[in-house]
Amino acid sequence: MCKFIGEQNTAKAQEFLCTFIKSQQNQYSYTNCYVAVEEDVIIGAVLIYDGARLQELRKPVLDHIHANFDPKLHVEDETQAGEYYIDSIGVSPLHQGKGVGSQLLQFAIHEKVISEGQTLGLLVDRRNPSAKKLYLRLGFKPVGEKTLLGLSLVHLQMTATSFKK
Repeated sequence: MCKFIGEQNTAKAQEFLCTFIKSQQNQYSYTNCYVAVEEDVIIGAVLIYDGARLQELRKPVLDHIHANFDPKLHVEDETQAGEYYIDSIGVSPLHQGKGVGSQLLQFAIHEKVISEGQTLGLLVDRRNPSAKKLYLRLGFKPVGEKTLLGLSLVHLQMTATSFKK
């Protein structure tokens, strides 16, 4: 989020993100979020939305950024129609390394790919080979490359047909 707001201010970035998580009809909305809970505490979350709705869901976010932070910010499209996009996944530091992230991804795969027959996609930073290894192990396949806010990313997808193989 710091790249979006153009500042290395974690508190401002968290405030920015929380504003959108609490509201509807945007890419970071709670309506697009699935959570892992342990003893009534959220320990992880995955954010997924229909890539066909990217422009519609991104508009309120970009409008806010343009009005309050960077009026000239341009963000490349990270997804497109025909793909449910895993925008982000996070696990509480106290629960990392315990398989929570894998469980969230397996949930997403079950819901979108197996149950609904959708294509599930995500981007992974080339500088994060351990994350890429996890995604490949779960069955995601490389389908291309993208640049997003200056980062070189690998585009991975899983389809119902590739999952059955």
